[in-house]
Amino acid sequence: MNNRSKKINFNHSFIFFLFCNIFSLITLKINNLTISPFICLLLILSIGISHGSLDNVKGRKLFQILEINNFYIFYLAYILIALIIIILWIFIPYISLIIFLMVASYHFGKEDTQFLIIENTYYNQFLFLLKGSIIIFAPIYFHFDDTISIFRLLLIENENFYNFLDLIESKRILLHCIILSTLANILLFTKNFELKKFTIFLDYFSILIINYYFSPLVAFTIYFCFLHSIRHSISLISELDRHDLGNGFKIFVKKALPLTIITAIFYVIGLYLLNNTYNFESAILKIIFIGLASLTFPHILLEYLIEKNEK
Repeated sequence: MNNRSKKINFNHSFIFFLFCNIFSLITLKINNLTISPFICLLLILSIGISHGSLDNVKGRKLFQILEINNFYIFYLAYILIALIIIILWIFIPYISLIIFLMVASYHFGKEDTQFLIIENTYYNQFLFLLKGSIIIFAPIYFHFDDTISIFRLLLIENENFYNFLDLIESKRILLHCIILSTLANILLFTKNFELKKFTIFLDYFSILIINYYFSPLVAFTIYFCFLHSIRHSISLISELDRHDLGNGFKIFVKKALPLTIITAIFYVIGLYLLNNTYNFESAILKIIFIGLASLTFPHILLEYLIEKNEK
């Protein structure tokens, strides 16, 4: 990634850091300020989902590399993988959750950092996993009971899982996990040092701040929409037009809008069906996290296949 893109991402991280601090101060001043799960859902369905809405473009690129002419296979495979994840979550939610949290940690750590780190060694990939794990461990550490409540809403009924969480919370193992994530940030920061790598610490402290002041759902929404998704969208916009980001943004919106709308429609249908069994807020939590899990796996698999075949 060129220096211009690095500068844009650094400015984005700085603005996000300021936003997290200012928004947290406003929350402290206004004691009754709450953000409903419905607002979180709207943000995820618009800003959050849109950063993966060019997967069809990437899929076409992959099929060109593999010399596969029937592009309908891509849509079929993508939807099939998403449905398999949902089915697996229904029947083995405990295992599905653990795998999803690990995959998500690696995905967040890599995509939030790879514009600074060129080498994709196994060592760096391990650091990406540790770095991204702060997204998982911070809400558990700062809001243990609230996070457990979300896990229970996600169909996790394995009491051994909760006994294990109680154990690591009582033994302060969670704190050590956060320290490991901090160490990964430091190692990534010091490797081939350049000033723009302060982005790593701006992101790190922003994540800690929002998880300290906000509920797990709100903190995740702020991170996912305004840091992770916007950063990924910036890289896509740069690829669409390297010389004119304004034009790249217009192309991005035009290309991303159809799949964003289709995905939102499926979310709304799922929410309607779940609302017949669960209360509205519980239905929203289920549709957000299980829905994101079903989209994350084919999204990550596509990124991996493109990266592997381009090499």
